[in-house]
Amino acid sequence: MKSRIAAIAVAACFLFVLLAVLMSECVAADAEQVIKITAKKFEYDPNTVTVKKGAPVVLEFTSLDRLHGFSCPGLGIRTDIAPGKVTPLRFVPQKAGTYPFHCDNFCGSGHEGMTGMIIVQE
Repeated sequence: MKSRIAAIAVAACFLFVLLAVLMSECVAADAEQVIKITAKKFEYDPNTVTVKKGAPVVLEFTSLDRLHGFSCPGLGIRTDIAPGKVTPLRFVPQKAGTYPFHCDNFCGSGHEGMTGMIIVQE
């Protein structure tokens, strides 16, 4: 009788561990992709970002010098990027394609070249 109880306890522990591993893999699959982007005088770094369609994304912006903007009309996302703080922007891309973005807060001569691309892959 004791050996049967011990066998059941071992099997239950094994199933519990297996279930925990499978659940953690599911949670990791749904985790947000975090991409850090630095804005500074007339550029974003990086200026090309690749994400997956349907996967949650967080763009974490930091400005090194002044107030900048971020606008990606094709994806319907926009934010201001204040110096000295991290500005998160969450979205889930719904359609594959290449989407240009730009600074929409005038930041001086050279502002018009402050652009980049978000590439959404299947």
